[in-house]
Order: sequence, then structure tokens, then C-alpha cells
Amino acid sequence: MDLRPLRALVEVVRQGGFSQAAKIVFATQPTVSKAVRQLEDEIGMPLLDRQAQPPRLTDAGEIVYRRAVKMLAERDDLYAELDELRGLKRGVLRLGLPPLGSSTLFAPMFARFRSRYPQVEISLLEHGGHRLEEMVMAGEIELAASLRPVSEDFDWQPVAREPLMALLPADHARARAATVGLEQLRDSPFILFETGFALNRIIQEACQRAGFAPAIAARSGQIDFIVALVSAGLGVAFLPRVKAEEERHAGVALVPLRDARTDWEMGLVWRRGGYLSPAAQAWLALAREMHPDTA
Repeated sequence: MDLRPLRALVEVVRQGGFSQAAKIVFATQPTVSKAVRQLEDEIGMPLLDRQAQPPRLTDAGEIVYRRAVKMLAERDDLYAELDELRGLKRGVLRLGLPPLGSSTLFAPMFARFRSRYPQVEISLLEHGGHRLEEMVMAGEIELAASLRPVSEDFDWQPVAREPLMALLPADHARARAATVGLEQLRDSPFILFETGFALNRIIQEACQRAGFAPAIAARSGQIDFIVALVSAGLGVAFLPRVKAEEERHAGVALVPLRDARTDWEMGLVWRRGGYLSPAAQAWLALAREMHPDTA
């Protein structure tokens, strides 16, 4: 099977339309549309609902899309291994990092990696942990930093482990407590990160175990804004200890969260059994060197 029609289908879904996909694959819109139609003819079933905006996958399309993403990632692995066999001298590290905690954990690694491997280009993408995991599975990046628990589709190397701190308004009833449980915060509105941040999953699953669903007052991708919302009395929030202490605010109390299975465990993930470039392997080795307590 020619992989170009599969690439066309994948990009139509990712980009939300044929014209947008055409720009990504450097083709015309009619060419992309024809490629998807040929794929449908070959399979014998419609793959896209073209009446929907953006085009929506049919049930058959869902199956083909999922397989196509994996096939395209395997093709990239094939080319990468052949390039290495040919003696490729200049490498690219395709890395994804989340906004939360990366400055503390990974900025020093960037400096050391660059000094050791000055010819290796670092292609960095920043998203929440869920989105980064999707990008790893799609072969768009090799490595990503994300939080446990992770899917069995990934291999995992730990980097850091921190307890979570509850950020409470200074006048909150639990602001002076030695520790606090989520059950004691069930009547307080929660301020969470934007959808796609893996920390949300930890909090919401812990709330579920405690027997309630939190009322969400706001979401944001900016730590300083979340802290400001807590200080203003909008609700309570949660950060790993290392970030909570960096973001200390006069109007916010930091109280350790005592619920089980709520530690912030940051690690590096990659597709289980997938090919890792020499640059990616060097990054993993450096992480073990610079964070030996978690290796």
C-alpha cells in the first residue's frame, strides 16, 4: 500500500480540512482530496464524512486512521535507522516538554547537552502531558516528559518525584493545617490547568477515589495566574512542591496534600519498543546522570 494516501488522510484529520492538509504535505487541495478518495476506493468503504465541518472520521476511518498513524511512525523509524547506518553525523532530538516543571528539571540539561553535542539540533515542542503522549505515539516526537501513570504503550524513565501541595487562600479554613486531604476540600472550587495537562488526571482520579467530583471554578495554562486566582479567593489549586515554593505568594497558604497516589512523578516516555535515535539515547543517558536519585 502506498503510504502517501495514508499521510493525506492523517493530515486532513489533524489539520481539520483538505486545504490545510495540502499545505502540510506540499500538494494541492485536489491532489489531497483525490488521494483520500483513492484510499477509500481501495478499502471499499468511506473514511470521512465530508458533510461535517471539519471532516469527521467514519467508523472505518477511525480504524484506518489509527493504523495509519502507526504505519507512518514506523516508516520514520525505518528512515532514521537507515540514516544512522549511512553514518549520519548531524542528529536531531525531537523532544516534547510540558510547561509545568520543565524550567526547573530540564533547563540545566539543555545547557549540558548542548555543550556535549553542539552539532545536534534540538526540536522542542511544548504542550500538556496528554497531548505530548499523543505526539509520541504518532511519531511526531521521540521523547516527551509526562506524569505517571502512563499507558502500557510507553517505556518510561523517571526524572523527579515531588509531593503535591494544596494552594489555599490565606483565609481558608485549612490554611494553617499541617496537611490536608482532598475530602476536606470538596466544598471548595478547584482551579485546574487547561485540558491536556497530566496533573489534572492525578487530581481528578484522587477526587474520584475520595468519592466526589470537584466543582471547577477556572482553568489556566499559566502558573502565576492560577496562584493569583487562589490569592483572590476564587478557589484552591495544586502544584508539585518544587513549583509551589517557587511561586510563594503572600495571599496563598501552601499545605501538603496527604492523599495516597498523588505524588507528581515526572519522567521521560517513548513508544514501547520504538526506535530511538542516538540523540534521544544521549538525552536519556544525560537524564540518568543528572537525576541519579530517580534512575
